[in-house]
Amino acid sequence: MGEPKGQHDNVDNKKSKINTSIAWPYRMTQILGWFNDRLVTFWNEPEVTDAPGPRMLDWVMVAVLLLLALAEGIFSDNVIWRPLTTALSISLLMTLPWRRKYPFGIVLLAFGATACVHSASLLLSVDWVGLTTDVIVVILPYALLRWSSGPKAIIGLMVIALSISTAMVHEGHTWLEFFGASLFVLFPAALGAFVRNWKAIQQHDKEQVRMREREQLARELHDTVAHHVSAIAIQAQAGQATAATNSGAAIEALEKIEEAASRTLIEMRLIVRALREDELAERAPGATIKDIKRLALDEGCPLQVNVTLMGELEHLNLMLQSTLYRLAQEAVTNAVRHASGAQNVTVKVVGDSKQVRLTVEDDGKVVEQTKLPGFGLRGMEERVALNGGTLQTGPGISGGWIVEAVLPKQGGES
Repeated sequence: MGEPKGQHDNVDNKKSKINTSIAWPYRMTQILGWFNDRLVTFWNEPEVTDAPGPRMLDWVMVAVLLLLALAEGIFSDNVIWRPLTTALSISLLMTLPWRRKYPFGIVLLAFGATACVHSASLLLSVDWVGLTTDVIVVILPYALLRWSSGPKAIIGLMVIALSISTAMVHEGHTWLEFFGASLFVLFPAALGAFVRNWKAIQQHDKEQVRMREREQLARELHDTVAHHVSAIAIQAQAGQATAATNSGAAIEALEKIEEAASRTLIEMRLIVRALREDELAERAPGATIKDIKRLALDEGCPLQVNVTLMGELEHLNLMLQSTLYRLAQEAVTNAVRHASGAQNVTVKVVGDSKQVRLTVEDDGKVVEQTKLPGFGLRGMEERVALNGGTLQTGPGISGGWIVEAVLPKQGGES
């Protein structure tokens, strides 16, 4: 006979309660472990060393806010401790252009001073309220999380929380209002952390592209030297074998040796130059759209390079300009190394309101192949993908090889 239905249900309920009582602590442990990992990662975040300084827009913003602060400080009837309040607001506004360069110090100054004034007014029973322009401090938590190191960001957030707490206590606000004020300040802080992480991912992707390019360059250097040196060795052996009986064949072998050696030097120079420019690019600002014209001035290039820039090419972001230059450079290099019988290479960059089109075409003979030769294809594809564009390669209608990239103006770095 089976168990009564009611007894069976009671057993299932007990098992469910036991499983639930075990699952919750396990889940909480997982959540706490995840939170601890994120906190440790955030604590180890270094300070951004290349943070930009003051910009023109910063000074325009400060000028407008200074006029408003002075007007309110002089003419408003609601200002308590007028000289102190006005001076505090003006001092705060003057530091804003450097918020990216020194976020921690400016946060300590702004929120620390505000907390001190609120505490003093609480002790003296004075209803002190800052100027309306002081609300601009909401951009400081963004700068703190975007540019500062992990420890400084955490300390800065603690100072911000202290400032909000003293203001809430002094002005008699409820806990719900305190929560709302905290969210108002934490939102830009979270946005700053998000942008920082997004930029780090972008930088990591670019470094991976550069690393793969350098690995491919190294393989190409090895293959180039091995191929041509082997050819030189074979021709030298042939020349030795025929020198005594056939001087014409020996001279022909020597000519082939000279040709192979010259070709090796040209290709090695191209690869070494690409490696050197890649190293310089890590320490210097990226190439601009105007640098593409330098490809036509390279005296070491055996082909005639013609460069045309036309259309709307102003105000392109630096990442897009650098990408266009590298694509053009690699396409020209591939034409030099692999375009059989080529004499000319045409580089054309055309921009419109939404995108930029780069076309590189040589006049060499089309050789049957399954993929574009040269060291740059994978790197070119990845660079184009990082900018949200498309890349097409293949034989031209009238011969030669064409590389065409279409890149949106809104792609890449923002």
